[in-house]
Amino acid sequence: MDFSLLQPSDYTFTYKTLTPQAVNDLSLDYICDSLSKDVFERNSIKNLMINITEDERVIKYRGDIFDDLLKNPKLSKELEQLLSELAELRELDKFQKDTDASDLWLLINRLREIDGYVNCITKIKQSLESVELHSEGLLKLKEIVTDIHDNSGFPEIKKDIEETLAIAQRIKSITIGVNLDNLLKPSTVGIISMNTFPITDSGLLKNFMGKIKQGDELNSDSAFSSMKTFHPQNPSTTKIGMAQVVVGAQQEIHSVMATELPTGSDALSSSMKKPVTAIVKKIVRDIKATLQKYISISGFTLVSLVPEIIFYIRWADLINKIKSKGLPLCKAELIPNSNRELFTKGIYNLKLAIKVTEGDDIKIIGNNFEFSDKGRIYIMTGPNRGGKTIFTQAVGIAFLLAQNGIYVPAQAFSFSPCDNIFTHFPADENETVDLGRLGEESQRIAEIFNMATDKSLLLFNESLATTNVAEGLYIAKDVVKAMKYIGTRTVFNTHMHELARHLDVFNAENEGSSKVESLITGVENGARSFKVSIAPPQGVSYARDIALKYGVTFEQIKKNLDSK
Repeated sequence: MDFSLLQPSDYTFTYKTLTPQAVNDLSLDYICDSLSKDVFERNSIKNLMINITEDERVIKYRGDIFDDLLKNPKLSKELEQLLSELAELRELDKFQKDTDASDLWLLINRLREIDGYVNCITKIKQSLESVELHSEGLLKLKEIVTDIHDNSGFPEIKKDIEETLAIAQRIKSITIGVNLDNLLKPSTVGIISMNTFPITDSGLLKNFMGKIKQGDELNSDSAFSSMKTFHPQNPSTTKIGMAQVVVGAQQEIHSVMATELPTGSDALSSSMKKPVTAIVKKIVRDIKATLQKYISISGFTLVSLVPEIIFYIRWADLINKIKSKGLPLCKAELIPNSNRELFTKGIYNLKLAIKVTEGDDIKIIGNNFEFSDKGRIYIMTGPNRGGKTIFTQAVGIAFLLAQNGIYVPAQAFSFSPCDNIFTHFPADENETVDLGRLGEESQRIAEIFNMATDKSLLLFNESLATTNVAEGLYIAKDVVKAMKYIGTRTVFNTHMHELARHLDVFNAENEGSSKVESLITGVENGARSFKVSIAPPQGVSYARDIALKYGVTFEQIKKNLDSK
């Protein structure tokens, strides 16, 4: 069965994988950690998100599914409750490989897996039927599980499984025989009998020692076969001491018999598998016959949907938490890829919203922003800690969410999908030892341009700022020219105000269809407003505002000195 909640059936599309730098610069690990503390779930979500597609049909397919789940919290909750049951069925692909096995433990385990599968299908069908759905993906899933449920003879399966397991479960205890060597250490073990009653006498050791003290004769009957040399598979079993197991109380026997897997995988059970199976041949034949009847049940690949269901419901959980804090979120609207546009109102950084859900007292400022013929390459300037990095990152995260079908932190968001997101944030000092900081930054920029297209989104954060101003400005000018030539959409935040003063030169003299524009973060009355607007670079006026706020202009200092 070819079905996925990530793309339409029988539909092919291409995707690009985010670079490790982009994954780090967009704080994807931090975001995934906020979605789930479970390692499997975090890795599943991350692996899905790093593969980005610009295919409009796939993006709509995902967005509609997420929309259905968000508008039907009951469905989302029921799917979440089914996750543990679905997770237990991840190994069902072994079913067809294992049905020739004669191991009783294995056969019973397979019966239980089929029973669990039947229950999951039934519950998913009931959940999907209980809500109004609009997405292509969930409607198709509903059709599939309904077909499996109605045409796979589920009532007969349940009946057969219950009857077969009832026969097998008549076995309540096993009597084993253990041969001892001259040092009374166990050498071989075998099955004496299978019993329909549990062994409840807790005085086995007492009775045994009593018999020895009374001098009773030991049984000399050697008419017992099927003995098997016992070799502990786990070193820890040897430390326990098998003599304790054989002559100890019943709970000690259980402690060795018990394992996490119901397949008799411990050393003692492994030694008894063949004798047990031989004794209960009829039960084994019945179970194999039952399995053979249902070996062709379709739909076992529904287990592969577990990571996809995790992806949607964990994101729905987080989006609902953010909404509960009164922060705006919206479903992204698609604009054709060829337009290379973005129109967003009130966009903000998802990381700030996550901190709010965790109890931080943060005032979040939304901004209006666009990529259009008015500007597709923005040289962004502003004061330190004025929000340049937060805004740059916010744009990248918003694109990543929108293209995965997840609601975007904004009041409105209409966009042309990008084919990839490339980031150039400052590198760790340890990564620049061989090439030097300028060499390392230049090499990463060259790698980006080898991959970028006119559909790409480029996010540069204080790039080339660690060298002297003249060298950095020289390289940065050529970088902006290359961005314009390719036609990328870019936010390039920088302290090089001089770079933003060359807009007329960039737009008049260089080829390319991406207009270069100046973007600034604002300061009002000496305080950072975190508002973003299209305007010429402010230069020293920022410093003047800050100096006035803290009283460090020459006039203020002179006045204070003269007043003393």
